[in-house]
Amino acid sequence: MEVPPGPPVVSTLVAEIYGPDYEKQKSVAQRVMEIFQTTAGVVDTDWMMESDQSQLHFEVDKEKAILAGIPTVQVSQALRLALNGQTVTNLYQSNSFSPVGIQLRAEEGERSSVEDLKKVPLRAPSGQIVSLGDLVKVQERDKAKSIYRKNQKRVVFVTAEVSGEIESPVYAILDMRERLANLEMEAGYSLEEYFTEAPFLENDFGLKWDGEWQITYEVFRDMGAALAVVLIVIYALIIGWFQDYKVPLVMMIAIPLSLVGILIGHWLMGAYFSATSMIGMIALAGIMVRNSILLIDFINLRLAEGADIRRAVIEAGAVRTTPILLTAGTVVIGAFVILFDPLFQGLAISLMGGTIASSVLTLLMVPLVYYMKKKENA
Repeated sequence: MEVPPGPPVVSTLVAEIYGPDYEKQKSVAQRVMEIFQTTAGVVDTDWMMESDQSQLHFEVDKEKAILAGIPTVQVSQALRLALNGQTVTNLYQSNSFSPVGIQLRAEEGERSSVEDLKKVPLRAPSGQIVSLGDLVKVQERDKAKSIYRKNQKRVVFVTAEVSGEIESPVYAILDMRERLANLEMEAGYSLEEYFTEAPFLENDFGLKWDGEWQITYEVFRDMGAALAVVLIVIYALIIGWFQDYKVPLVMMIAIPLSLVGILIGHWLMGAYFSATSMIGMIALAGIMVRNSILLIDFINLRLAEGADIRRAVIEAGAVRTTPILLTAGTVVIGAFVILFDPLFQGLAISLMGGTIASSVLTLLMVPLVYYMKKKENA
């Protein structure tokens, strides 16, 4: 089953083509689409441009219409009535709350061709019946095509889906970058590549990658900013409690240690590092720092009682191991429930792998680093 693209994207892989001339934009977009079609793993290639379509125009001959005494609006109304119909009255039923519209419209056999429409009768003020074909000229013209704009800039969209073993559009983009860079352009023009924002000016051609890539970039950018804020707040809280600027850094060693388990967990499960994986990593920051606080707080209590630093560190590891492992166990068991959910699997792997690795490494690394810090200060 194909994994659908996440909202709100047009397609999994989207290339937006900007430029100074619309016809040249379409030409560049067509060559970009050819590159899409020859890239492994890129399927369902398309572009948001309509094919040529003809349209029939009924133009009223004003001179003939005046001579017949039939105004142009009557011709237009008759043609609209024959094709689309018009509600002329309502049917009111005693057992119904809403009236039923009665529509007047020509039968399908009387509106299926141009010749049929030319036979639509029109009544002149004199009472004479005139055929619509006697008053109009039928011309076939090309139908105007839609021109798409994004943020007031004219754009041509090239879309595709990604299929195969690697479902991320990032790898397809990397495969196409070299060929896009070598794309021959007209003299004086080049094709610039943009990943995060559309080109500010339209004096040259630009290709902006959109689709799932844009959503991925924005999610990880915002999650990274959230993680930075979390680390600053945790650091400030620990400083307020311990009245020391170096101790919080020792305690926060547990946070990067959790990354070891997160990466190994994703590798063992064959899963991608997703946005939910990042959420799990942020959640672990507070849980793992709590383990460090338990250890260092116990060491400080023993030091206040007169114990030497070596004995205090050993006792902290022996006494605090059980509550730390119990905390880790509850997190792992709770996350196991969503381990095989396709959407929240990354969150479960981050919580389980990060908790196991960080809990074990925290019991070794945090007391050791704190012991070295105390010895150095002594």
